[in-house]
Parts: sequence; C-alpha cells; structure tokens
Amino acid sequence: MNDLGVSKQQTNETFHLLKQLQLHLEQEWKFQPREKGLSLIESASENDSTICPRLRNAKVEDLWTLTHFFGLETETFVLAINILDRFLALMKVKPKHLSCIGVCCFQLAARIVEQECNIPSINDIIRISQCKCTASDLKRMEKIISEKLHFEFKATTALTFLHLYHTIVLRHTSDRKST
Repeated sequence: MNDLGVSKQQTNETFHLLKQLQLHLEQEWKFQPREKGLSLIESASENDSTICPRLRNAKVEDLWTLTHFFGLETETFVLAINILDRFLALMKVKPKHLSCIGVCCFQLAARIVEQECNIPSINDIIRISQCKCTASDLKRMEKIISEKLHFEFKATTALTFLHLYHTIVLRHTSDRKST
C-alpha cells in the first residue's frame, strides 16, 4: 500500500511538471522579442543613430558583469536580457540611451527575481555600471519600458525551460530508480 501512495505522488508531481511545461510553451511567444525588431538590429550598420549587434552584445556583457558583481541569480541576468531585447525590438533607440536602458532592465529583473534584501540600491547600480544617467533618468526610463512592455516582466525564458527539463529528468531518473 505504501508503494502505491509513493507511486501516486510521483505521478501527480510528474503531471504537475508536464502541466507547467505546457503552460510555459503556450506563453513563450508572448515574451519573445518581435522578430522584425530584432532583424532591424541585426542588419543595422554602426553609426550614431541606431543600435547595432555589437552595441547590444556589449550591453549584454555589461549586464553579466553587473549580475556577477552583485552576486545575483543567473535568472536575473536572463530576464534582464529578455526585457532589453523585447524593448529594443519595439523601439528605435539611440545608442546614447542604451546604457540607461540596460541598467533599467537590470533593475527591473532584479526586483522580480531576487529577494528584496539582495536587490542593489539604484545608486550602487549607477555607480558600478558607470552609467551616465541619474536616478531620476532611470525612473523615467523604467516608466517608458514598463508602458511599452505593458508591465509584463516575469517572462518565460530559455532558462525557464532548462529548469523544467532538468526537474523532469531528475524526476524521471528517480522514478526509474525507485521501481
């Protein structure tokens, strides 16, 4: 009888994981950057009026450095990039604003992923990132990004799927060992 109870619990956990996977698969399209917007970035030449792939990639590296410096979760980094890419795919952005946008995306992601006690202060983020914007600039940028993304920040990302697949594989291997 005890084996039957364990088996039923494992089946319920597996069903729950598969249901989560299905939910994220259904929502994924909503949190992907617009392909047309990304194509414009990829095809952009380097000049002072548009964001090119090199600038975007440099900002990604900056965000990784901030994530590592503050000891935040990888999920924070992935979400910051997701927010950045979705925003860049929607808006035509001048390179001089990219620093402020990147820091703002980092701050938004940290607020969503991290525990409140681990979120760095806005002044620390500005100082460490060497961003040329002020705290009030970041507040204005946060408002713009929030409105353009319809306040939808908690996104389904590739990391979401990796975590789910990993959990499913662990569950499957533990199920096989117990039988």
